[in-house]
Amino acid sequence: MTVEPRHITIERRVRYAVLEPRERPVAEIWLALHGYNQLAHRFLRYFQPIHAGARCIVAAEGLHRQYIDETSRKVGASWMTSEDRLTDIEDYVRYLDRLHAHVLAEESRQRTGGSAPPRIVALGFSQGVHTLCRWLAFGRARIDRAVLWGATVPPDLDLAEHGGRLSAADLHLVVGEADEYYDRAAIEAHEARLRAAGIGFTSLTYPGGHRLDASVLQHLTSGGN
Repeated sequence: MTVEPRHITIERRVRYAVLEPRERPVAEIWLALHGYNQLAHRFLRYFQPIHAGARCIVAAEGLHRQYIDETSRKVGASWMTSEDRLTDIEDYVRYLDRLHAHVLAEESRQRTGGSAPPRIVALGFSQGVHTLCRWLAFGRARIDRAVLWGATVPPDLDLAEHGGRLSAADLHLVVGEADEYYDRAAIEAHEARLRAAGIGFTSLTYPGGHRLDASVLQHLTSGGN
């Protein structure tokens, strides 16, 4: 007996969360991609320190949800697993492109004539870093700055082919000095790989572990490099 996996395409609803701007017209839109076993609305809590002025912050949610604590029934989401991974990558790239277009279309309807389009910042944290890198490589969305926080560019991503898309996004690498998943040697190897591919980037560190840091977020919003 031969078992042959197959696919069909369906329409489904996806969830995202928004911190609406305090002022309009919007000058900057952040698109945040959470880490493994997080949820979009909970992830947005970490962005409260930069929720000010004409900045809108949108958190996309991974397409896979699961219980992460059977006792409390707490739920988390992820972007993909090793099972049927190429299909998952295609699905989330398409989803993020559509979310990007949807957010910009909604914003455009509320803009007055003559105002400049908003700057787009995409931030991936942990598992969301791999998601963001593949979105940059395979997607169509305009990203003005990409922040890779607490993880590296996927080892299987062909930088000779896709490095230009990463460089064009004003790449920023952020990692805690005490990150339990990435030691100094791993980060240096990652940076060396990017340099060898001719990809420009800015590297930022902070005292702390595998988490978002309010002071670094504020630095990134102030135009810091």
